[in-house]
Amino acid sequence: MAKAKNQYQCTACGGTSPKWQGRCPHCGEWNTLEETSVLPPPSNQRFQSWAAEEGKVQNLAQVTAVEVPRSAVGMSELDRVLGGGLVDGAVILLGGDPGIGKSTLLLQAAAKMAKTMRVLYVSGEESAQQVALRVQRLDVDAEGVQLLAEIRLEAIIAALRQHQPKVAVIDSIQTLYSDNITSAPGSVSQVRECAAQLTRMAKQMGIAIILVGHVTKDGSIAGPRVLEHMVDTVLYFEGDTHSSYRMIRAIKNRFGAANELGLFAMTERGLKGVSNPSAIFLSSYRDDVPGSCVLVTQEGSRPLLVEIQALVDDAHGFTPKRLTVGLAQERLAMLLAVLNRHAGIACFDQDVFLNAVGGVKISEPAADLAVILAMLSSYRNRPLPEKMVAFGEVGLSGEVRPVARGQERLREAEKLGFTHAIVPKANLPRQKSDFPKLNIVGVESLQQAVDAIRAD
Repeated sequence: MAKAKNQYQCTACGGTSPKWQGRCPHCGEWNTLEETSVLPPPSNQRFQSWAAEEGKVQNLAQVTAVEVPRSAVGMSELDRVLGGGLVDGAVILLGGDPGIGKSTLLLQAAAKMAKTMRVLYVSGEESAQQVALRVQRLDVDAEGVQLLAEIRLEAIIAALRQHQPKVAVIDSIQTLYSDNITSAPGSVSQVRECAAQLTRMAKQMGIAIILVGHVTKDGSIAGPRVLEHMVDTVLYFEGDTHSSYRMIRAIKNRFGAANELGLFAMTERGLKGVSNPSAIFLSSYRDDVPGSCVLVTQEGSRPLLVEIQALVDDAHGFTPKRLTVGLAQERLAMLLAVLNRHAGIACFDQDVFLNAVGGVKISEPAADLAVILAMLSSYRNRPLPEKMVAFGEVGLSGEVRPVARGQERLREAEKLGFTHAIVPKANLPRQKSDFPKLNIVGVESLQQAVDAIRAD
């Protein structure tokens, strides 16, 4: 039997080192090297390619592209995030905070898919009785779902070969272990090896495998970073545990659009898809309150209307406070400097607080104009015009730059009953008749946007 050797592996990039170091020599991260014990593979073991055709060189121009068939999950919001459904042989990684609803969502999806295809649910964290209790609590029909309570990788692979399901759910990847590796379950080497073996099985047998991943305290998926590179799709479950709404965001998707967003509502019977998220985010919106502006943001292929709230108040300390929730903290400092230089409004002695209502996280620069208008409204203690939306990127020289999919954003605002819009001039529609119920003002600079709301 081959002798095991110890090595140190980085939890961030997966690189190995023969000795411990404070800083990873591969990616430069600090305090990420962990000791692992690895058995070298037998000398007669051959590498098996994941590709269907091994060692065949082809001319790319002569390769025929075939449309990939998809299998609908049965939950419209989850199908949207996946790009239309599951693809045979695809490996999906779903991460999220503890208790946010990952197992609940996948159990509901497995029950719906079991009506039309063979589904295997592998539970490594709960016993069969615990899973049965969840099925009873959610009141789902799990008649066709095959259940396996197992954490040993070799036993799971044997079950996949025997039952040959169309879809397999592994809950979770951090609980699995392989007999070929002596380290404990959840270690870097175990997670990487188990994920590699399951990915190979998915590609060779055409099984769609959904892996549940734990997250660390900073929100990233636990284990080596190579885990996210290995899979085809990476989904993050987001949401506040104090709220009943949950969001699934696609960070990576080889079979669909990235940054797609799906919204769910947590009920006593599990998670239910929300078909009109904008109405949820604006459910408590009032247009007669200073410091509030509605932003039309774009999440993947879906436009969303989100209320941006700002509070600008006199600072009561030596250093003014700057706090954002759901928006980029560093971009706030830049917008305040632009507001001072190009609009003559100084907030150096003001505390500034920003909040994106509903728990949604906005990262696109199209929120700049709505953020500035909300801060101006709070600073002057004067509400913005009724039924008004805004979007646009603000540059350092005070210009308002156009954003992508401006027509779709305006169409969503008009559909929800808004009558005024301040947008970049380059995003103005070619014909005013396209939006008969919307009064659209195009601006090229920040000063023009300030004058527009002052005139109203």
